[in-house]
Formats: sequence, structure tokens, C-alpha cells
Amino acid sequence: MTLDQLTSPAGIPCACGKVHRCTVDKVLCRPGAMDEVPEIVRSYTQGKVFVLCDPNTYSAAGERLCGVLDRADIGYSLYVLSSPHPAPAEETAGSALMHFDFGAKMIIAVGSGVVNDTAKLLAAASGLPYCIVATAPSMDGYASATSSMERDGLKVSLPSACPNVIVGDTEVLRAAPEAMLRSGLGDMLAKYVSICEWRIAQRVTGEYYCEFVSELVRSALEKCVSNAQGLLKREPGAVEAVFEGLVIGGLAMTFAGLSRPASGVEHYFSHVWDMRTLEFGTPGESHGIQCALGTLLSVRMYEKLATLTPDTARAIAHAADFDTGAHFAMLRELLGHGAEAMIAQEAREKKYDPALHRERLGRIVENWDYIRSVIAEELPSSAELCRLMKSVGLPTDPAELGLDGDLDRVFLATKDIRDKYVLSRLVWDLGLDLLPQ
Repeated sequence: MTLDQLTSPAGIPCACGKVHRCTVDKVLCRPGAMDEVPEIVRSYTQGKVFVLCDPNTYSAAGERLCGVLDRADIGYSLYVLSSPHPAPAEETAGSALMHFDFGAKMIIAVGSGVVNDTAKLLAAASGLPYCIVATAPSMDGYASATSSMERDGLKVSLPSACPNVIVGDTEVLRAAPEAMLRSGLGDMLAKYVSICEWRIAQRVTGEYYCEFVSELVRSALEKCVSNAQGLLKREPGAVEAVFEGLVIGGLAMTFAGLSRPASGVEHYFSHVWDMRTLEFGTPGESHGIQCALGTLLSVRMYEKLATLTPDTARAIAHAADFDTGAHFAMLRELLGHGAEAMIAQEAREKKYDPALHRERLGRIVENWDYIRSVIAEELPSSAELCRLMKSVGLPTDPAELGLDGDLDRVFLATKDIRDKYVLSRLVWDLGLDLLPQ
């Protein structure tokens, strides 16, 4: 389906029982799209707008946007975040709020990940229409209605506002730093695992699943992978194709009403690494590049998992002997104060409860052949994935980024990041000692 069809106000009636809708009115992806921003603004308001950037995105496109608004005689107030690499944390959101112009009638953000997530929170809080002027095809969150931020030391997906308009000026997107181009590819490679885990979780926990949304994500992923080499060469057609694929990935999350179609355990590797970086200053990389590495680690583990047969007695004994106190102590040592929110979440969730474990284990054993078939259908081989990643310069070994330290404990912590059934939970339910390699 085209972007115009996917963003139709009428929505898309689906066999899953939902009518899939989003609040994105328009997606522009073409050369010179930024020059159309005044027309977009006037379609929503005759008042002034609030423009949010960081120092890098101001240089990349924000200064040009301000010139476009000046020539169109559209009033605006501008706030440039102090850091060229703002953290997805409370201080960034608070700074944007403290400098917000409450007389503005529309919000325009210029940037990608953190700038977009911060502006989506402002839009949700203010109720104002929101336009994102993208500066890089670096992540799939442009069209999502959540913001990935750190709160109380824990990486969370906060409900926020989906942009009304997404502007992808390919002249700007092509000029993005090469690392950001790789990051976008990395964020999309994660979809191999996210769709696999969504299907498995539907059988194990009974959660909602939509094949239409999954197929949207698969097609977006295919579009990005098939244009990977052209993207790094900054070919206009490839840049446009990858950006549209990333937007579709974000729309899929909005259609599903949750992040399931786009993130799984591979994202939780990244979240744990981010939490350690913020808490202890350990090495870290961009979200998409970390997600790509987490995807490769996950695919390798799924390959090994598919060769095994569940041992019910072993799994039950493992759950009965599991020392939650020791596990929580490990989380505190690994993550610092961010572990407290994860431990509090477990008090509500009770995933380590032996009775709940037995229920899940029964469904795992009953559906084991199906689970193995899903792994085979959804995931590329680790060798194939490794070749692709190397061909575009993505790291394939945690040591390349200094992320090899505590890797086993990082994986063990991934099952506590969200209330979501992912690989690390499946491994725990089976009583296995499967760890990343």
C-alpha cells in the first residue's frame, strides 16, 4: 500500500478486528520538500510556530527552515537544545518544556530520534499540531505515537503524539552523516526479530497479533535491505525508499497500538547498553547500530534454540530454584538506580511466579513445532545477516564497540526491561543456560 493509502483518514478495516488509523495527515518525501512547510503551516494555523532543534540539526536544516519561514512571513520562536547529542532523558524533555513558547499554535521539530521524541511529548502535552522535518533516515520513530526516553533510570516507551506531517526533504536526508544512514538500516534489521517474537508471544501469552501489520513491516524491511548499498552511496532513489520504509515501520506501531511490530529483545540489548552508558559512562553507540548488533546476537541464539527440545522437568526445576533476590542484586550492580523501576515492575508482573511459569511452559511445549517454524520463516541465517551487516559497515562483534563486557548479564537483564515476551523470557521459561556468543 502507498503512504497516501496508509494515512487515509478513513482508516483500514482489518481481519484482526481493528480499523487501523493514524493521525499522520501527510508524508512528503522528495527534493525541496522543506520549501512546502509554509503551506503546511497555513493549513493548520495562522499563528506562530515553535521550532525545536539541536545544534547539529539546526546546522543541517534548521537554519534553512527558519529562512523559509521568514520569507513566508510566518512568525516563529526557536529553541536549540544545548547539547549536539541530547540524551533521551528527563533533562532534555524538561529543557524543551521550560523554553516552550506557550503562545505558539504549532510545533515543528527539525531532527530525528531524540529531537523528534521530545517534540512528540510537547505535542501530546499541548495538543498542538506537530510537523517533523527529518534530517536523516536514521530510525523508524518518525510516524510512531510513542517516545523512547529514560525515566527514573529505566528506558521506557512513553505515549506521545504522532506527527501530523512528516517532511523528508531528500536533499537534506542525503547529506546525513554516514553513521546515521547505517543507524536507520540497523533499526530496520531489528524487525526480523520483532515480528518473529510477536508471533511466538501470540501463542505463548495469547497477546494481540495482526498479520496485516506484520506484512507491512516485512515489506518495509525488504525495501530498506534491497536499497542498503544505494543508501550508503547516497543515491536519491535509495534514500527515498529507505526513508519511506522507515516511516511505514513507524506507522505499523501506531496501527498495532504498541511497539511490538518494531522492537523485541534486540532493542532491549540496546536499552540496557543505553542505561549503562547514562549511569556509568560505559561505551555506547547510536540506537540503530546497537539494535543491529542486538539483532545479530539474537538471531544466533534463535538458531541454537531451534535445534533444542524442551525438557519440562528441567524447566520446572529451574523456575523453582530461581533466586529472585540474587537476580535483583545483579540488576542493581549492572544498571544502578535504573534497576529499581525494573524490580518494581516485576512485583506487578510476577513473571517468575512458578504457577504462571507452568502455564507458559505448557503452551511452549504444545506449540514447539510452530515456534521452530516461525524462527525458520522470519529470521535470516546468522551468516547471511552477518554478510549484509559487514557489507554496509555495521559492527558484527560487540568488541568493536566496547560492548563485550558483561554481555551475558546484559542479556539476562533484557527480560526485565518491559512487560513483553521476548527471547530472554522464552530461554528462562525453558530453563536453559543459552547466552549470547
